[in-house]
Amino acid sequence: MEPLTLYAPAKVNLTLSVGDRRPDGYHDVSTVMQAVGLYDTLILTHGGAGLTLTCTDPAVPSDATNLVLRAAGKFFEETKLPVPDLHLHLRKRIPSQAGLGGGSSDAASTLLALRTLYAPSLPDVQLEHMAAALGSDVPFFIRGGTALARGRGEHLTPMPRLRDGWFVIVKPPEGFSTPAMYRRLDTHFVGIQNLGADFRYDEERGIYEITADRLQGSYMLLDEASVTGTANIVMAAVLAKGTTTIYNAACEPYVQQLCRLLNRMGAKISGIASNLLTIEGVEELHGTQHTVLPDMIEVGSFIGMAAMTKSEITIKNVSYENLGIIPESFRRLGIKLEQRGDDIYVPAQETYQIESFIDGSIMTIADATWPGLTPDLLSVMLVVATQAKGSVLIHQKMFESRLFFVDKLIDMGAQIILCDPHRAVVIGHNHGFKLRGARLTSPDIRAGIALLIAAMSAEGTSTISNIEQIDRGYQNIEGRLNAIGARITRI
Repeated sequence: MEPLTLYAPAKVNLTLSVGDRRPDGYHDVSTVMQAVGLYDTLILTHGGAGLTLTCTDPAVPSDATNLVLRAAGKFFEETKLPVPDLHLHLRKRIPSQAGLGGGSSDAASTLLALRTLYAPSLPDVQLEHMAAALGSDVPFFIRGGTALARGRGEHLTPMPRLRDGWFVIVKPPEGFSTPAMYRRLDTHFVGIQNLGADFRYDEERGIYEITADRLQGSYMLLDEASVTGTANIVMAAVLAKGTTTIYNAACEPYVQQLCRLLNRMGAKISGIASNLLTIEGVEELHGTQHTVLPDMIEVGSFIGMAAMTKSEITIKNVSYENLGIIPESFRRLGIKLEQRGDDIYVPAQETYQIESFIDGSIMTIADATWPGLTPDLLSVMLVVATQAKGSVLIHQKMFESRLFFVDKLIDMGAQIILCDPHRAVVIGHNHGFKLRGARLTSPDIRAGIALLIAAMSAEGTSTISNIEQIDRGYQNIEGRLNAIGARITRI
């Protein structure tokens, strides 16, 4: 067979309206998408052993996590055709995490190419069904052109073709994951609106504007206990006229320290550490001194690193009283740790055993608003569980799409069953055999540190791309870990 070459176009969203969150975790959208003349190139050649993939961009994974191979696997699964020896080569030009749909387009081109080679009579509707199972934008690239997309993006209505023209596409150095971009800001804006501010969106400039002559205290019941939302409302309310009452306020230690800092600056905030804050407005604030709390997520990450690498470690100045149930949650995984003053000592352990509930049922570790377990440590605990003795159900309740990184752990040899976007069952290896090194991509901060922990414990060399995600939450992480024995090189 002569090599088959297809061009996978990028897309831009000419309009985008994001609706409410759906029961499946996605958001309803209404968007007009337009294919543009920026292409990846996909080349298919017979040969090799099974389905294989190479890519010109070293930051793009070439393993089973890549949408190209996932699309190929889906095609042969649905058509019941035998899997051929086929090599796929991807030349990347579309930048990742730019909202241009590069990965989705590559997946759609893979489906189109395989239909051409192995099932030319396969109808478009069946191909689009496969595409929808791979991602919200993939069905659009089966059709291309201009289309109105509804639902989560899979319901398409063709629209008149645009006149020929030019788009100027600017990609900043830092990318953003789709789940992160769908994080709601309503709590922030509505809370400040309740204080009398005027809020509007300037479509021409693409910015939000909030204006007010003088804020007025008010009662408000927050629709979610947002940490940053609570913090923003508190900072606005301390200088507002009158009294502000915030019910269902976040009460994490970081909110508590902000309130105590403001009180030392002259604010009048009561109800600190509860979900009901009362703020009496003052005319002005003054300076003070404050020691910032240590990062509890870093503390938990270092505990996980020690357990996975069978290492002894002492974590200094952790502000133990502000860690909540984090230490006990690690103890549920069988990890021994001791409080020594304001330090945590983790001894070296050859093995650690996951507890079960009193009735013998499988242990479940789930996130919750404070004082529950922070969702930012679930990914770390999931990785730690892969080398524990026993099984555990990790239940990510508060955010969607944070567990999809487990595919990468499975490729490294972990035994994990992804039940749905929110739940994963981990069957521990009991250090019976190590994970194996792999080429990985960090999808977000917390998954990134989890993959780093996995790589530190794995046999062989692992390469992690998109590390700017890790840098957002862990300053100079390779320098600090190398100082205690890790072997990490920033490329």
